[in-house]
Formats: sequence, structure tokens, C-alpha cells
Amino acid sequence: MRLIANSLHDEVAATLREQIFDGTLAPGSFVDEVTLCERLSISRTPLREALKVLTAEGLLRHEPRRGCFVREVTERDLDEIFPVIALLEGRCAFEAARNASDAELQQLDALHEKLVRHAGAKRINAYYATNFLIHEAIIQLADNRWLAQVIGDLRKILKLARLQQLHAPGRLAQSLSEHLAVFAALKARDSEGADAAMRTHLTRQREALREVARQQQKSRVAS
Repeated sequence: MRLIANSLHDEVAATLREQIFDGTLAPGSFVDEVTLCERLSISRTPLREALKVLTAEGLLRHEPRRGCFVREVTERDLDEIFPVIALLEGRCAFEAARNASDAELQQLDALHEKLVRHAGAKRINAYYATNFLIHEAIIQLADNRWLAQVIGDLRKILKLARLQQLHAPGRLAQSLSEHLAVFAALKARDSEGADAAMRTHLTRQREALREVARQQQKSRVAS
């Protein structure tokens, strides 16, 4: 894999970011600079600049005299991040209810129709993908670049956790109901209602993740 020289450290950062997200660089693993330089055919300088970027994003942690490690997301991290992202995405829903055009709401309606079909067929991966598109659409409809930037940074951290909250008992139907409540508020131009519904949706995601963690712990103890 040969990377072009233009904006090299940005390209290196993008490559490493994807390897972190797909698990090639596993949580807690050491980032071996020598091996990466050889694999990517680059010098230490762009690599180290890329590592600084990923450390600033929270995807890596730097330990003095030891180097960089892929960040592991803890339960405490999730407890601290979810209330923040719930507030931020709630504000996005608030602003989207004010800003969205009828045409944009029609496009959002099409995504919710897909969400309903995927939930009915229990296609969890497809549901996740459509769920992501809906959240992204609402963020875009809010038209607030500062909200979008901070949410994007927090989402990168959450992506490290490989969250599977839809596997909690009854969560798929509950998640769908929550999404439809947010959309109903958006269509009604109810900013306060959209804000509250989105915050409820994100708060319940965290509750579902706790339940998944409890079930996994029980399974480990039983085995």
C-alpha cells in the first residue's frame, strides 16, 4: 500500500483510523511505528503527525517513553459520553424541527419506512445502517457545524466500543418506537418534543448497553 505525498499525514491518519474501527488495530494494542512505516512505505515524520491527530481525537492514548496504544472504551467512558451526546443530538433535533423543509422531511420519511421494514424483518445490521443515516440526516438538518463537529468526535469514541445495544431483549422494537417519536415531533415542528424524544432515545441506548453487558457477564460466569 503506497500513499501519495500530498497531505500524507492526513492519509496516514485516515488509514490508521479505519484499521482501528475495523479491529485490525485492536483495543489496547501497541502501535508499532517501525512496522507501520514499513507497511505503508513512509517515514517516521508523517506517521507521528498522524498519531498526534488520532490521539487528539481520542482514538489513541500516548504513554511517555512507551508510545501509543489503541484506546479501550470503558463503562465509565460510556456513562460519561452518553449524557453529553444525548444533549447534543437532542439540540440537533430541536433545530432540525425548526429548519427542515417539507421536502427534507419527505426524504427522512423514506428512511423511516426502511427502518420499519428492517425492524419487522429483524435485519439488525440493515437497521443499524439506516439508523445511522437517520441520525446523520437530523444532524445535517440542524445546520449547526459546531454541533456536528463535537458529535462526530464523540461518535468516533463510541465506534471503538463496537456497541450492540439492539441485542438487548426487546430493544429493537423499543428503538423503532423512539425513532418514530422523534420523527413525529419533527413533522409537527415541535422543537421541544423533538429534543426530549431524541434525548430519551440516546438515554435508553445506554440502558440497553448495560443490559447487554450484564447478559454477557452472566454468560461468562455460567461457562
